Amino acid sequence: MNKKRTGISRRHFLTTTAAAIALPAFVPSSVFGQNAPSKRINLGVIGWGMQGPGNTKSFLALEDCHVVAACDLDKNHLASAVNTVNETYGNQDCAAYHDYRELLARKDIDAVMIAVPDNWHEIIATEAARQKKDIYGEKPLAKTIAEQQSIVHAVQKNKIIWQTGSWQRSQAIFRKAAEIVRSGLIGKVTHVEVGLPSGHYDFAGTAPELLAKLKALGVTNLADVRPGSDAWKIAVSDAPAELDFETWIGPATMEPYIKQRVHMNWRWNYNTGGGQLLDWVGHHVDIAHWGLGFDNDGPSEIEAHGEFPAPDALWNTCTKYRAELKYPQDITMTIAGGHDDIKGGTKWIGTDGWVWVNRGGFDASNPAWKKGKSLPEELRKVKLYESAGHQRNFIDCVKSRKPTITPVETAHHSAIPGHLTLISMLTGRKLRWDNATETIQGDAEASKLLSRGYRAPWKVSYKPGSHFWHF
Repeated sequence: MNKKRTGISRRHFLTTTAAAIALPAFVPSSVFGQNAPSKRINLGVIGWGMQGPGNTKSFLALEDCHVVAACDLDKNHLASAVNTVNETYGNQDCAAYHDYRELLARKDIDAVMIAVPDNWHEIIATEAARQKKDIYGEKPLAKTIAEQQSIVHAVQKNKIIWQTGSWQRSQAIFRKAAEIVRSGLIGKVTHVEVGLPSGHYDFAGTAPELLAKLKALGVTNLADVRPGSDAWKIAVSDAPAELDFETWIGPATMEPYIKQRVHMNWRWNYNTGGGQLLDWVGHHVDIAHWGLGFDNDGPSEIEAHGEFPAPDALWNTCTKYRAELKYPQDITMTIAGGHDDIKGGTKWIGTDGWVWVNRGGFDASNPAWKKGKSLPEELRKVKLYESAGHQRNFIDCVKSRKPTITPVETAHHSAIPGHLTLISMLTGRKLRWDNATETIQGDAEASKLLSRGYRAPWKVSYKPGSHFWHF
């Protein structure tokens, strides 16, 4: 495989685009005062894989948001992004970037949408915050708890607006379920069940191509493909010319290029993603916390068990898992994937009833609660944040400077149970977690897994002392 220079050249642009990209003649909203309510918000998009296109199309539908630039390390993805934007606006004004820092350096860009693999979240988000760009970022917040703390610090220090892609909070059915719990209609909550997906899913549709080549070897599962085997030798290839794979790996450990664990399927490799558990914890555990009023709280004990492929397998993330967590107020939570007794979605169980919600599903112990998208006003003792749409909410908050429905602190605490569940499974031990200091108590080995090493030349933005970060 041809070896490329480490890092991103600040003058490295796609050869398929114009030799020199002139900045569009948009007037930054700062000219009129910071994000004046009457002005359009200029947005740059970073990442055009799985979440990026959908997020961007939602922003393109908003009249007061103007997408002015796109960035991706895959030339084909970047071309698709630029074409999508230009076709929407009927012009050729969208600028293309290979280097996210070039995009973030533009003074006329007010905000960015970041949808990149987990291993890049901390680096790009903290740089965007330093450049005073408001951020719409994907979940989970970051690859590790320490990286999440770094992002929280950068967002708070630079006083930017943050919206996490935990869009279920912008759906009426999830708000209704959470309000039933928060309004005390099920009594005192005693237990919460959170059902997440299990196994691996071929989002990119690239598995059949490789499995066809491996058929003669009797290999039918990519989780069985390991280094040194004939199957591994078949799986490894040179990276395609359109992808800057050296940069794509970023701060993660360098490894051979395998098509089936890059675009979209990077989440099934712990070097770059976190499997189904971390992919979904920012959705259903986020809703569980919303109903409990625990947006800034977390568990005190976590004990988890799971089934894993070999650590060096092509797809190596946990395929089946279950965790038992203790929360304040004598509340317990079960997080599970692949266990039939835990239904997908979020279910709160109380002394006087229960309520369950999922995408397209709602059930409750009281049939009257099932009627309508919202609770009757007389039952809404607690009225939660209402959002007309996740991207709409972000743009509104960029203008008003008020917190979004899923600010960075919420995203941080929503993902922590998932990270701790994974650490408990990897160590095979129960963990004690101090939410105030955000530290694992009495387990030095487990504590090491709160962070990870970065491949040179990349460096984590801030290093922890205690719960507070130094800069």
